[in-house]
Amino acid sequence: MRLTDEQKRFIETHEKEDVLALALRFKGEDMPFLMAQVAGRQTAEKKIPSWYRNRELLYPQHISLEQASSEATARYKASLIEGGELFVDLTGGLGVDFSFMTPLFRRALYVERDEQLCHLATHNFAVLGMDQAEVHHMEGEAFLPQLHYTDLIYLDPSRRDERGRKVFRIEECSPDLSNLADLLTEKAERVMVKYSPMLDISLAVKTLHQVSEVHVLSVENECKELLFLLSKDADEPIYHAVNLNKEGERELLTFIPGEEEQEASYSPVPGRYLYEPNASILKAGAFNVTAHRFGLQKLHKHSHLYTSERLENAFPGRIFQVEEWFPANKKQIRRFAAAVPKTNITIRNYPDSVAEIRKRTGLAEGGDHYLFATTLSDGQKAWISCKRL
Repeated sequence: MRLTDEQKRFIETHEKEDVLALALRFKGEDMPFLMAQVAGRQTAEKKIPSWYRNRELLYPQHISLEQASSEATARYKASLIEGGELFVDLTGGLGVDFSFMTPLFRRALYVERDEQLCHLATHNFAVLGMDQAEVHHMEGEAFLPQLHYTDLIYLDPSRRDERGRKVFRIEECSPDLSNLADLLTEKAERVMVKYSPMLDISLAVKTLHQVSEVHVLSVENECKELLFLLSKDADEPIYHAVNLNKEGERELLTFIPGEEEQEASYSPVPGRYLYEPNASILKAGAFNVTAHRFGLQKLHKHSHLYTSERLENAFPGRIFQVEEWFPANKKQIRRFAAAVPKTNITIRNYPDSVAEIRKRTGLAEGGDHYLFATTLSDGQKAWISCKRL
């Protein structure tokens, strides 16, 4: 299954080109395979850089790499694991997560229902030197009952239905874990499940009902994954809102849902500093927790912006110094637009979209100036002009 020298030269020559355009220019029996390799390497260059650097790895045809984990999120998952004797991935897929977790175990089982992916996995795991990896062509649900007790089971249920449409509810994904959670925790010390960030976290916790930890995982402030750790006799889950940056550094906020019940205080007007939480905090719903943890005041219950007179450098998100704020009336807006022709606009709990504001005011995009259009605690619509720290 290895690439020939001629195939390697073709891929290297054309890997920066548009795949659809290539398909029109070149014909041949192995062209679909080569197009898949070009497309796979284009995705891997940004998403899985260590795989991209290895020219012997192969990528699947006819299967989107959309659901595959990035290297950053795969490394994060591996960091949560202590390792042990046996690890089982019941939804193998491309094998990115499997490849980063396997080195922590003496033995690792990759289970996948798609035969093509199994062939690729066998090749790729050998290339990566994963001697402890075993590939099983089988449905994960069918494999589970025959499994003896293991250290870790990992699942990334498919988020496409039989017609290829995207789905998000646990019951719609495959396998459906709503009826498998008890069996999973009987078979493993720990179970890790990855879902789309579109999933309702509270509903997922109730559905899986043995959740010990929830990890809301963002990369460069874009929410990418929800991770649920299951274990027998799990109590109230601990939430971890995590944002990873390009340097591998983490912004982390850990809390339990009960903390969110304590109401935060509100500021009637913006103070000297303005704080915008990262995407993971917003998805995790840590709105009051964030205010209490960093000694901040909220501007409005639904605006999810915070303020203070003293700078809180440890805040997990973007921090701004407020230059001015004003009621969002026509006179003040005209004055501002004349003085600041270019700005980066963010809306939070505001009736107009960014596009509508730009169209009405003529404000251009870009520069090092920032504008927040939001609602204050008394219901007043306001614009906050600031610079990022």
